[in-house]
Amino acid sequence: MDYRKLAEAWLAIDPDPETREELTALLGDEAALAQRFAERLNFGTAGLRGELGAGPNRMNRVVVGQAALGLSNFLGGRGRLVIGFDGRVNSDVFARDTAELAAAAGLEVLLFDRMVPTPVLAFAVKHLDAAAGVMVTASHNPPRDNGYKVYLGGANGGGQIISPTDAEIQAEILKVADSNQPWARSDDYQFIGAEVIEAYFARVLEITKGRGQIQPKIVYTAMHGVGWPFAKELFERAGYTDVHSVLEQQEPDGAFPTVAFPNPEEPGALDLALDLFEKTDADLIIANDPDADRLAVVIRDEFGKAKRLTGNEVGLILGEMMAMRASGGSLACSMVSSDQLAAVAKAHGLGFSQTKTGFKWISKVPGLVFGFEEALGYCIDPQVVPDKDGISAAMAIALLASETPVSDFMANLSKKYGSYATDQVSLRFSSVAEAKVAFEKATAGMHEDDGMVVWVPREGEKVTFRISGTEPKLKCYLQVSGENADERLKSLVEEVRAKLI
Repeated sequence: MDYRKLAEAWLAIDPDPETREELTALLGDEAALAQRFAERLNFGTAGLRGELGAGPNRMNRVVVGQAALGLSNFLGGRGRLVIGFDGRVNSDVFARDTAELAAAAGLEVLLFDRMVPTPVLAFAVKHLDAAAGVMVTASHNPPRDNGYKVYLGGANGGGQIISPTDAEIQAEILKVADSNQPWARSDDYQFIGAEVIEAYFARVLEITKGRGQIQPKIVYTAMHGVGWPFAKELFERAGYTDVHSVLEQQEPDGAFPTVAFPNPEEPGALDLALDLFEKTDADLIIANDPDADRLAVVIRDEFGKAKRLTGNEVGLILGEMMAMRASGGSLACSMVSSDQLAAVAKAHGLGFSQTKTGFKWISKVPGLVFGFEEALGYCIDPQVVPDKDGISAAMAIALLASETPVSDFMANLSKKYGSYATDQVSLRFSSVAEAKVAFEKATAGMHEDDGMVVWVPREGEKVTFRISGTEPKLKCYLQVSGENADERLKSLVEEVRAKLI
């Protein structure tokens, strides 16, 4: 394949001087051109996600423009499209390009006038009865990544897309990519902001009202993302007056200077928050990821020491809180999350479902009251925000901390539902292909179902292997229940690590 010829054709349509300069400098480097032109980013159920740079296998204005036109054609050039963006590099540029191209294609376009968390965009899709929504974000991916997530209204309920919709949109994107037709642009779109955000605030406060008598001391970090203005406003309105923001991570910064990976799950990502936690003698750390759809929580244990809660522990806490309020419906979690939520559902007379990984599936459980995924994702108001929401979940945890020490609440749950211990072992690779090789080696001889392998080494023990849908990572989810669960989990972690060597 003549990659130089493909690159020269790309240069002719690329509107971005930065990526044109980058690509021009690579015209004599066949290997570098092959990395960008041998493949293209595939539009899947998670939309697009990849490293910034020139060429079809990177995130850039050409790829985003093709996606915007492909989505517009999929929608038939009709309906309302809501667009949001976070603080990553070029998120605002990609959002504006989408608005101009979709407006020219005939859609009624509403573009947020400021950076917003992903759950605010998800809220807006339902609140404004939109045909679709686009959120420009790479969530918690490495700093040089960006992404393009699509929500669909109508029968899809405003949630993330599922198959075969992704393939249908991808087919339209490829038609645009193969066409030599010039792209029309229009500034005939509207800006939205304060009114929609105010409606979101009102809803969160409605479902997390009733602050208790305790005034918890809270440390908050936005992880260089967009969460702080939204969390700050809600904390103030709800009467939480002792909140300390990690200043070094408070403002949006696409370079993410204080973390290697802007993901609260990653080692070291919460170091600054933990320092402030000890300096202020705080009760609670609340951490959002950069687009604020995930939540990490640190509490004080019964000995006063910092205890980082797993996603499964937070899911159990919030599941109990939401179940206590529910008069019917179902709880749900993904197959890689703790089975303990089933016991919560049974105790409260609610239904229970375990779905494929991703909130695109969790949000579609009929009568959903609460859903979670162990990767720090929680949906406490699925009828309004059919996706994970790290802001509303944070307010629910703050509410609990105002009523009782979180460690006491957890101890009561353990007595009520039994002892469960969970952990995760992850390996990061340079490519998805390398992750697949490691996956196949670790699971040789085991049965694979829908991209996952479940291994039950002993009674009360379960390990689920899968490749991340958004990063080149192999993930192993471990669960142990019954007596001595914590000690048995430690042994299981070592056993799994040995299989990965």
